[in-house]
Amino acid sequence: MDNLIICDRCGSDACYVQEVNQDIKNYQCYGCGFMSNSVMTRDSRFLEEQMELLPNLHKELMGEDEKGKVWMPSTVNLPEKGMVFANGSSADSWKWAAVKSVPVSEDEKEKYPIPGKKGEFYKKRMDMDTIKEFGERDYLEALDFIGVFTQDVENEG
Repeated sequence: MDNLIICDRCGSDACYVQEVNQDIKNYQCYGCGFMSNSVMTRDSRFLEEQMELLPNLHKELMGEDEKGKVWMPSTVNLPEKGMVFANGSSADSWKWAAVKSVPVSEDEKEKYPIPGKKGEFYKKRMDMDTIKEFGERDYLEALDFIGVFTQDVENEG
């Protein structure tokens, strides 16, 4: 089952639900940019494991909805297009940030090795010079900035 529902965090009608199995559902809201899943609840082992890995900003921005799911900001990393992430010093001072990916030049490829693949290098990198910030409710605009909703004409046959 994949469908759109009303987001339990922000009330947007653009919350995508994906059923992984009968026990687990993933939630990705395109209204607020936050994500959750049915096993990410307060006191769950899954959430404890996430807390060890998450940046402080994500921990500060986390919140629980009325149904007990914990929501955190999404990070989108598309090597061919760019990246969207929560950026800021605290929950009181943050925005969505987006950066575009750019080709890695032949001269700089040695700086971008693919881990575990000796002699292989990334063809694209995230260009922090292209960073653009978006408001808390402008997650879709940040995705649009990196080209998530556009097809690459050169890849069409």
